[in-house]
Amino acid sequence: MTVSAPVRPLEQAASGPTPKPAKSNAVLEVEDLRVHYVTRFGHKIQAVDGVSFSLKQGEILGIAGESGCGKTTLVSGCMGLYIPPLFHTSGDVRIDGKSIVGMTLEQNRKEVLGQKIAMIPQGALNSLNPTRKIKDMAADMILSHDESADKKSINDRLRERFTRIGLDADHVLNSYPVELPAGTKQRCVIGISTLLNPKVVVADEPTSALDVSTQKAVIKLLFELMDQEIISSMLFITHELPLLRHVSSSIAVMYAGEFVEYGTTEQVIFEGRQPYSRALMGSMLSAEPGQKSRKPVAIEGAPPKLDKPIPGCRFAERCPVAQPDCRTTEQVLRIVAGRQVRCKYADTEVVEQVGGGL
Repeated sequence: MTVSAPVRPLEQAASGPTPKPAKSNAVLEVEDLRVHYVTRFGHKIQAVDGVSFSLKQGEILGIAGESGCGKTTLVSGCMGLYIPPLFHTSGDVRIDGKSIVGMTLEQNRKEVLGQKIAMIPQGALNSLNPTRKIKDMAADMILSHDESADKKSINDRLRERFTRIGLDADHVLNSYPVELPAGTKQRCVIGISTLLNPKVVVADEPTSALDVSTQKAVIKLLFELMDQEIISSMLFITHELPLLRHVSSSIAVMYAGEFVEYGTTEQVIFEGRQPYSRALMGSMLSAEPGQKSRKPVAIEGAPPKLDKPIPGCRFAERCPVAQPDCRTTEQVLRIVAGRQVRCKYADTEVVEQVGGGL
């Protein structure tokens, strides 16, 4: 299922990308993907379990969930980065209709990473090598896909791209990371990640550890890159559902390796039908008008261990409205009020007892 809705602009800081007609073919297709880890004791942890979605050109899909729910592992699977102890269990990932599952890491680096799908990593400020200048790290991105590129063409390309993203190219490219402020370093990471104009950019918590004004500037830059068609589509990973209100056209809420709700931004944030989605919204501070006085409510308990099959709903032990059969009956994604929801009681008044939404 692919869903879309207008992006709400970030007030006076970053307007969403200009809407473009969606193409019929998906840029990224993930079909029933299962990814697991193997512990040093030989135990299998099914970190991503049966996830499916598609991403069209011009679409921003937000993936939300608390730490440990499988968001970053899902991203690794989408990029084909199966580095032990991470392994592919089953399912398929296609970019522009071509499967990347089964590629060797070397083949993946040459044909996929950087030019078809690229990542703005979590903790981006720490991803820059402190002993190398920005221009050297950026040049490596180009040379990894074009070994014949000469120094002048590389320098011209870097200067053009870094100027385009609002940086003093000559100064920044000749600087070490330690000489640059946090906002500039984040822009450098984005500039390097998008040098090859990738089809899909995965932004994994790109605004974490940044102050509010810098967060707005980073989001605005990502929108501008989409407007300039440097980026075609985006997966925006975060644990903050309210942030996605200003960024994404659709949202998938993830819990314990599964999607539990998948719909438009408006549906998930304002009319969530899955208890975890509603509880996640209720646990967040909100600066929205009329919401500042609302106290966040913590989600009690902890996510389940994934080393053994779970017979019922994975959220049942923490769900404030769980029914007796929730712990024994398998929950599947089904269409409820125009979105996909993994909850037997999603279309009943039981769910409405869980606080959440704006």
